[in-house]
Amino acid sequence: MKQGGEVWVFAYGSLMWDPGFAYLEATPALLRGYHRAFCIYSHVYRGTEARPGLVLGLDRGGACRGMAYRIAAAEGAGVLDYLDARERVTEVYVRRTVPITVGGLKVKAETYVADRGHPQYAGKQTLKAAAALIAQGTGTGGSNRDYLESTVKHLDELGITDGPLHRLHAMVRGIEDAQSG
Repeated sequence: MKQGGEVWVFAYGSLMWDPGFAYLEATPALLRGYHRAFCIYSHVYRGTEARPGLVLGLDRGGACRGMAYRIAAAEGAGVLDYLDARERVTEVYVRRTVPITVGGLKVKAETYVADRGHPQYAGKQTLKAAAALIAQGTGTGGSNRDYLESTVKHLDELGITDGPLHRLHAMVRGIEDAQSG
């Protein structure tokens, strides 16, 4: 949402390392009421309908540390149009205005949350089931394994601990080692 005409966007997955838009500032942020989860079947970017991958969504409950991007007022509408086209290819994400904390201040930000009523909503997966989907998934955006790897790498660079993602990453690497060995 706008603060002095500017727009804030909250990123929790691929937007952290590949925003695809110009911004005035990128800073760590906290969102309460949602958590980062591999809860979306990917049929386009990281999988296909025949061999789905599994990608991140914001699901209800908990909290999520991520990145907030501050966008100039003149660029805000164009950035949101770009993000809607990118994130809502199959309409499994809903854009929401949410309160986030940035540097101790509360601001309103736009973000994309999982639509629990959409057929691609995967819900909570076991670690084993999630790892198998991620290990198999490849789509127009590349391999699902690379998506997970980039997410973990960027969370580490930001000093954000996400135990479930690190455990998932280790399990996917174990699957890869077993397949190549």
